[in-house]
Amino acid sequence: MSNGISLSHQPLYQREGAYIPRVAAVHDLCGYGKCSLGVAIPVLSAAGCDVCPVPTGLFSSHTAFPGWYMHDTTEILPDYLAAWSKIGVEIDAVYSGFLGAPEQVDRIRDLYEMYPRALRIVDPVMADHGHVYPTYTPELCAAMAELAEGADILTPNLTEAAIILDEPIGDAWAGEDITDAEARRLVNALLAKGTRTVVLKGIQRGDGLIRNFVGTQDGAFFEVNNELLPYMLHGTGDLYCSCLLAAVMAGRSTEEAVRFAGDFVHDAMMVSAQQPQFQDRGVSFEPLLGKVAALLA
Repeated sequence: MSNGISLSHQPLYQREGAYIPRVAAVHDLCGYGKCSLGVAIPVLSAAGCDVCPVPTGLFSSHTAFPGWYMHDTTEILPDYLAAWSKIGVEIDAVYSGFLGAPEQVDRIRDLYEMYPRALRIVDPVMADHGHVYPTYTPELCAAMAELAEGADILTPNLTEAAIILDEPIGDAWAGEDITDAEARRLVNALLAKGTRTVVLKGIQRGDGLIRNFVGTQDGAFFEVNNELLPYMLHGTGDLYCSCLLAAVMAGRSTEEAVRFAGDFVHDAMMVSAQQPQFQDRGVSFEPLLGKVAALLA
């Protein structure tokens, strides 16, 4: 690195004047249970971004509910993106999350080819607590792991990190109490795949904190933690990555972005607990969107 300045203190995106950056958000659209595009669009819009959705699937609800319906959009995506190319759509960042089929990784690579200067943000949404999500096949997990190579920002939890690194998952990963040394090993192994910045999420040690470990290509490594609340909510991972990207696209440094994302998710979970049936409906962030807009101040 020139100037001896860590990547964690440098902005990954330079916001210029009144320009509104465009983000291609490659996620599913979920009718009920706030997650994916239902989170990414409002959060990034509040940060002054033009969000261009690329829907990887249509869900009636998130998969924690019984009897959910999914429509796979894989077949429409080549024509969908070709139409963008024909009208000259410009994109400043490609943000991918939940995918519906291995072929959708090829569509993300198409976007990378179409927009070689765009930031690449990969949230490898495929597993948690030692278990792979029900719609994910081994082929899709392997294809998702390939996206880690060359990402500007990668945001896995422990189970997803193990899949990307082809390490065993299962009961050993259900608990998230790992040492700083083990966190550093995992982060460095992911960086070795070519990722520019890794955020390893959700480490818990029974001390009332939830930790995220951050590493960059220039050797920076640090921890950001928040209060661990006594309940879990669906969609917090999507909210975290969307907030992190919102701060990045507002011109904030990586360290500022990861701190903002952690604080925002914590506060949104507090708001959620005041809602009826809050553990079913997902994380409630809407009253806090002003904090995202304030990133531009």
